[in-house]
This record gives sequence, structure tokens and C-alpha cells, in this order.
Amino acid sequence: MCDSCGCNVTPGNKHLLESNGKLSRTPDGKLAITVLQGLLSENDRQAQLNREHFDRHRVLVINMMSSPGSGKTALLEATIEAIGPELNIGVIEGDLETERDAERIRAKGVPAIQITTGSACHLDAHMVHNALHQLDLGRLDLLFIENVGNLVCPASFDLGHHRNVTLLSVTEGDDKPAKYPVMFRAADAMLITKADLLRVLDDFQSAAAEHYLRNLANPAPVLEVSAKTRQGLTAWFGWLQQELQRYHQYLAQGKPLYPRIQPQGQAAHAAVYVNHQLHPNG
Repeated sequence: MCDSCGCNVTPGNKHLLESNGKLSRTPDGKLAITVLQGLLSENDRQAQLNREHFDRHRVLVINMMSSPGSGKTALLEATIEAIGPELNIGVIEGDLETERDAERIRAKGVPAIQITTGSACHLDAHMVHNALHQLDLGRLDLLFIENVGNLVCPASFDLGHHRNVTLLSVTEGDDKPAKYPVMFRAADAMLITKADLLRVLDDFQSAAAEHYLRNLANPAPVLEVSAKTRQGLTAWFGWLQQELQRYHQYLAQGKPLYPRIQPQGQAAHAAVYVNHQLHPNG
């Protein structure tokens, strides 16, 4: 959200700011809001190119977002085990460091590309584009992008994907949709994960979490799932099949399928960035 966390400049877009890069100089020769607006514009341009690339190969792309430790990788493992024989699945993993999650996915016999972002707290379209050079989309039906664990920034950046899935673990508290509205407004589906713990964590109420989601005027389905016990996974697989059918219908009609990207989140990034430039010491 500012230079301190590094999310304005990422390994994927930093070439735009380097010497002779497209955004290396602003009209007044200074690094300012013009640069950030340019980065966001370039991200959206690359995202559209990514989406066109996915559509040419008829690959539905789902962006998985949540706080750290909500169970994204475990859910993907369970999903691959269950529907991998029917659908060809690929995964792009995003983390600040290590290839641990990609290694877990590869162990299931699925291609997985790890993106390490350094200090950047989200993936962007340029990083995803670079990862695509390592994937054979012609062999895939479904591509999951496991975004960096963060309930703020990932919701504001289009990657070229088609659907957003936001995970909310029962260990986090049922008021997260109210506290992090940009993230949950962006959800095309909300999964309440680690649902097997609901019997012991009676302070988490699924109905309350859904109530907060509906207060954001988001009609997305809410599913309780457990990768450990397989609770609710049939409904999750049904949602995936439904979205695949919807996607193919859109392709047949020559229409793009867009996720619920939140432009006001990008505006918030810009505001924080500009404030940091004007008042770098707070």
C-alpha cells in the first residue's frame, strides 16, 4: 500500500520504472501519483492480454484470496485429488518467499509455478504473465491462482482471471467481511474453511459472516468446507462445474467473463501512496 510494504512496485512491473522504462519519467520528472496511475493502468492492460490468452486456450482461471493460513493450499490439494481425474488443473502459487506450496501441489501430479514476490503483498498481472511462460495452457481446463495471503491488496488487482474466491477460516472471526469490505465485495464465492472446527469454536457464526457479506450487497454463494474432513466439498465442486459451464457459454457468445474487481481498492492504493510521497515520515 506504500513504499514500506512494497506493493506499489513488484518484480513483475518494476521494468516499467527502470532506466528507459515506459514509466521511468513523469511529465515533471518526478516520481508521483502519475507513476502509480501508470502502474495501475499498465496492470489492467496486461490483465486484459492475459485474459485474452486464457480465453484462446479455453482455460477458466480462478483467483484464490484469503489471509495467511486459511487453508488455500489444503483446499487445492483436496480439489485436485477429487476432480483431477476429470479436469486438467494447473496452479500458480504466490508467496513472498519459498516454493513450499508449489511443491505440495506438484506432489499431487499437477503443474505448479511458484511466484516469489519479495516484499510485494499481492500478485499483479505482469507476474502472472511471466509465470505463463512456464505453463502449457493447451493442456489445462482450469487454472487456480493462489494469491499472497493478505485480506487487503489482492482484491484490487486484475490478473486476467475470471472469478475470485475468498476464503474465510473459522479461526479468524465471522466479522472479517465487515472489517475488510474491499476483499469481500470482490468475492464471486465465499468459502468458510476449516468448518470441521465449528463444533468447538462456537464464537464463529456462519450466519453472521454471511450477514456481513450481504451487507456489502454481494449475492455470492457462501459454502462451508473442510479440506480435512471433506465436508462441503461436493458443493464446492458443483460451483466449479457451474462456473466452467458459464465460462464456456460466454466463450460461445464471444463475451469476456470478468471477476468482481474492486476499482475503489486501487483508488485507496493511490491515496495511500500519494500521502506517503508527501509525508514520507508519517
